[in-house]
Amino acid sequence: MELETALEAVRGRGGAEGLERVLGRYNEKNRATFKFDPADEDKRKKLCEGILHILEKDTQTSCQVACLEALRILSRDKKVLVPVTTKENMQILMRLAKLDMTEDSLEDVSNFPVIVEALKCLCNIVFNSAIAQKLSLELNLAAMLCNLLKKCKDQQFVDDIKCFDLRLLFLLSLLHTEIRSQLHHELQGLQVLTQALESSFSIRWTDKYKAAEEHDGSPLSLQETDCAIEALKALFNVTLDSWNVHSENESHQFRYMAAILRHCLLTVGPTEDKTEELHSNAINLLSNIPVSCLDVLINPSTQEETVLKYNGMNMDAIQVLLDFMEKRIDKGSSYREGLTPVLSLLTECCRAHRNIRKFIKAQVLPPLRDVSNRPEVGTTVRNKLVRLMTHVDLGVKQIAAEFLFVLCKERVDNLLKYTGYGNAAGLLAARGLLAGGRGDHWYSDDEDTDTEEYKSAKPNINLITGHVEEPMPNPMDEMTEEQKEYEAMKLVNMFDKLSRDEVIKPMGVRPDGTMTPLEETICQYQTNEQDSSDSD
Repeated sequence: MELETALEAVRGRGGAEGLERVLGRYNEKNRATFKFDPADEDKRKKLCEGILHILEKDTQTSCQVACLEALRILSRDKKVLVPVTTKENMQILMRLAKLDMTEDSLEDVSNFPVIVEALKCLCNIVFNSAIAQKLSLELNLAAMLCNLLKKCKDQQFVDDIKCFDLRLLFLLSLLHTEIRSQLHHELQGLQVLTQALESSFSIRWTDKYKAAEEHDGSPLSLQETDCAIEALKALFNVTLDSWNVHSENESHQFRYMAAILRHCLLTVGPTEDKTEELHSNAINLLSNIPVSCLDVLINPSTQEETVLKYNGMNMDAIQVLLDFMEKRIDKGSSYREGLTPVLSLLTECCRAHRNIRKFIKAQVLPPLRDVSNRPEVGTTVRNKLVRLMTHVDLGVKQIAAEFLFVLCKERVDNLLKYTGYGNAAGLLAARGLLAGGRGDHWYSDDEDTDTEEYKSAKPNINLITGHVEEPMPNPMDEMTEEQKEYEAMKLVNMFDKLSRDEVIKPMGVRPDGTMTPLEETICQYQTNEQDSSDSD
């Protein structure tokens, strides 16, 4: 009923006041509607056309807001966007959103609700329509959004405008690779978006890449947090291919960004969930920054700072990352999306920065004392990470194992000490290190010191399980030689049957530590023996 009434109103029956009142009722009823009746699809299309026809004219602000709210609700349905996604209609919405290349400031505060609603409409339309995404490139929408961001820089009461401007930039850079490239290389997108991110925080710089510590600072407001999150997501898309730094200017840009992200990690939002979302997006972006630029995360600590220090370096941000990692492990779900980014970031930081590695190892892999329990049993961070080494998700167990391996300076004997051979076998097989040795990266030669408790228990540790086991009675002690031979042949026959049925495939280890089918290993061994005898 409301749909038909709204359709009659946009056709001009009832005047501007009647239109505003009817659309207001329609908007109120459908505010939370995301699924629409397919039978009314044609009526909704006509309503979209009628609204855009009204918006094309100069009408009063309250009427524009009501029309745009209705269009935003209707644009949630992909099927009604055909009449909306034309060049002319996109230009109408861009005009209402003040998307142009002029340098005029946003002076008329009463017009801000129109700008916000127009940006919301564009967000829905671009997200739901491939045609709109192509038109965005043709209409140079990204450049106009960057220009609007610059206008918001020194303005008051523009947080909503900035937030939806950033959200639209995020969507464009996510859905259109050409726009992502345009933002990075032509529109100074890194600089514009970094400034937008910085403006969400009250940062007071004390040095080139060092912000003042605000230990008693108040939490961010909800609007500030949302703006920061949208800026982080847009920056993540724009920096997706930024593994290498090619110039001094790029290095400065990424270090400056990392310094802001460090401040972000030490900032809290209005709620615990918002803080976690803010930190999660900051971690995602840090993963895109070249690891050589992440040294700013651990600036030298001054005497006045009451912060966590290690070797004279400020480790507050690293501690936040560790706490975030453990919290995500404790959640017990969505490890691939929620846990792997922070584990990957910590792994690369440990590989490249010695102080970070040593600080994290002291927390995650402290010197062993009690080895009576298996490495995967317990509530410490080490226990939790070792459990992940045998997780069903291949990506999760690989990055967890890689993180621990890097903490052990990629030395196999050191890793086995903390995890046991059984838990580490997957990583060692993948890296060709089943025969021992170390990884490809070079680390400092500082020695690990074992505790007296570990040294005394070491001879009794089961290398497979990684802990001291209670002595078990040997079932073969009371067997005769004939019984032992019978059981041995029985085991051989069982393995032979499993192998012939291809349930298992016997494997051997090459001299280089990689695995290969057992028959190839035997052939290689026989060849080596023959070569050796020939040389004699």
